[in-house]
Amino acid sequence: MALRGYREEDLVSNRASLLIHGGTEDERRAWAEEAALHFGVPLTEVRQAAELAGALRQPNGVLFIADVAKLQLDAQGLILRCLQMQEERPKVVVGVSGTASAALGRGTLREDLHYRLHQAQVDLQTDGLRDVLKRRWAQQAEQLAERTAALKAAEERERAAAVARRPGSVTRTVPKRKAPSTPRKSATRNAVR
Repeated sequence: MALRGYREEDLVSNRASLLIHGGTEDERRAWAEEAALHFGVPLTEVRQAAELAGALRQPNGVLFIADVAKLQLDAQGLILRCLQMQEERPKVVVGVSGTASAALGRGTLREDLHYRLHQAQVDLQTDGLRDVLKRRWAQQAEQLAERTAALKAAEERERAAAVARRPGSVTRTVPKRKAPSTPRKSATRNAVR
């Protein structure tokens, strides 16, 4: 499970942009969602070149490109320029269906973009990686469900405590209205005498 440059676990939690290949599109998206969850930001998914320029301008977040081979080479150039020149940029997760070397051979992946991301690659076809990811995602889902249930129970307790009447407590929440006063004769204050 040793990867080029970074380990898979490190790539989830650091800001390095990466190339993820192999597996299904749903598996690649789930990996990107895990990275977004780690940073506490929403996942931005790009499928068309028209959406790419705006998504690359955001200063942080996680940008997922499902299959970079479906983008034109000039759109891939935008990704490359963002990675090379933009200091504050989103974590870019570049997906490729199949293998990265096959996409290079077909000419659907820019060679300079591949070179830029060669230290940060996740191959979902690596032996055992899918099983590790499925276990980790199941554990994260279980932890999220536990946190949600605990928050819901705490809210329920607070609501029940607010409704419960305690001896000696004031139960009236609306102030008493004053009785309407009797109308006085209107006298001009500064009347000339």
